Amino acid sequence: MVNYRYAIEIGGAYTKIYVKDCGLSLCEPTLVAAEPTPEGYKVLGLGLEAKKLMGKTVDAVEVFSPVTNGLIENFEYCQKLLEYLFAKVDFKKKRDNVMVIISCGLSEEEKRKYLNLLHSVGCKDVCLVPSIICTCIGAGKNISSTKTTMAVNIGGANTDIAVINMNSIVKGATLGVGGRAMDSAIAHTIAYNHGIVIGLGTAETLKNEVGSLFTNDSLNMEIAGVDIETKIPRAYIITSDDMYPVLEPYFAEILRAVEVTITSLAPEISTEIINSGVMFAGGVSQIAGLNDYLKKHFRFPYYIVDDADNVAILGAGKLLNDQTLLAKIVENF
Repeated sequence: MVNYRYAIEIGGAYTKIYVKDCGLSLCEPTLVAAEPTPEGYKVLGLGLEAKKLMGKTVDAVEVFSPVTNGLIENFEYCQKLLEYLFAKVDFKKKRDNVMVIISCGLSEEEKRKYLNLLHSVGCKDVCLVPSIICTCIGAGKNISSTKTTMAVNIGGANTDIAVINMNSIVKGATLGVGGRAMDSAIAHTIAYNHGIVIGLGTAETLKNEVGSLFTNDSLNMEIAGVDIETKIPRAYIITSDDMYPVLEPYFAEILRAVEVTITSLAPEISTEIINSGVMFAGGVSQIAGLNDYLKKHFRFPYYIVDDADNVAILGAGKLLNDQTLLAKIVENF
């Protein structure tokens, strides 16, 4: 039996690495900063260093994520990013084995890309595990039970929805809806409504600080951007009322997908889910007012897990210490 030492989550927003017997050892933005040169693109920053360059460089420099909606969009830059991040956690090439947690809705071709990617940076053995199963494990669920669990993980790049029992996914789906899409919508809306251009980094801060699903929230934040007409820097106060109409449609879409999934299940399974409740996790599930929003708009029992942002990678860490369970999950995926 292969003994896996590392678990890695390559998210659309952040990449996290869990090291066996050490814990969660790294969390950095899944970002690359590069500029064109006569010889090709030159990397200026990776991870946290790339995020520091967002909105602070010449137009020719692009800061981007090589992973979009859970898919590897740029293999070369993703490879460079992983080499950089693994170097920070004492990764011993050709000797250490890695478990990768990925979205449950990936095709076999996309799964092979992840396997090839990890092998290309020196991993000896690699296995793939659905992030939604790790989420359940991290939340303390017994996924080996015949009792069904339903989980919704709202992450940076996408949202995973899955019904799980006996170490496998009974029914699952991945939506291309996550925190990054919300950030882009916030930046676009502020430009359209207020005539101010802001970067995605500022949009993310707005989402985290004043984003709210309360209809009468009084939170506000001053932002600095560039006036579209005058091209002069300008400050503006953004309120939670400005954010609600931008964010709410994304959560409405997620709830529709969850309800469609539940109503498509066999009566015995849907009854178990209604009795136990739907579990919500992922970094975006920490947005202010989600509990109130679910009470008003979701017609099934639910609960939001603690430490929702890290629950998946912490669940992966638990799996590193249960190789027998890990083997069963890999066999069923």
